Amino acid sequence: IWQRMIDLLDLHKHFILTHLGPGDVAVDFTMGNGHDTEFLSRTVGPAGHVYAFDIQEQAIESTARHLKEAGCPENYTLIHASHHLVKDYVKEPFRAGMFNLGYLPGGDKRITTMRETTMPAIAAAIDLMAPDAILNIAVYPGHAEGEAEGKMICEYLEGLSRHKVCATLVKILNSPTSPFFIMVETKPPKSV
Repeated sequence: IWQRMIDLLDLHKHFILTHLGPGDVAVDFTMGNGHDTEFLSRTVGPAGHVYAFDIQEQAIESTARHLKEAGCPENYTLIHASHHLVKDYVKEPFRAGMFNLGYLPGGDKRITTMRETTMPAIAAAIDLMAPDAILNIAVYPGHAEGEAEGKMICEYLEGLSRHKVCATLVKILNSPTSPFFIMVETKPPKSV
């Protein structure tokens, strides 16, 4: 299953690249150790910008160190705050956003993303999406909060108008506790 998840995360990035390019704005809603932040930073390049959120000081320090060691352009803002406060920090529409829910790899597994903040963060993220933007949400249902979080996210997205966003679920069907991801996409701008 782990190899499948690695493949799913590669697929996750493949879909991001269909929407995000140099000069764009992106948001990493769960920076963790900075691997998604690095991917977004390299993709938007020096002319773009990445906002990255995490509630754990360990994540901020790990990400800052990782981005510096990886030689990323200094095009990012690391924010020590909950992702549900995104509108307090991000004032412009973004072209790509990533949620990698669960716990900090190598950190305290008792500290996980929680429905109480994840749901308002996703709602705020959808409000901030530019036309032709994507929001990818990786869900880990192998623990109780992750399972509840995944169900709540799916129910919320099922209730949104398909005229506003297109929400797609990518899941391994014959492995009910394996991670999955959800893509939320906005429509491209209308041609003039």
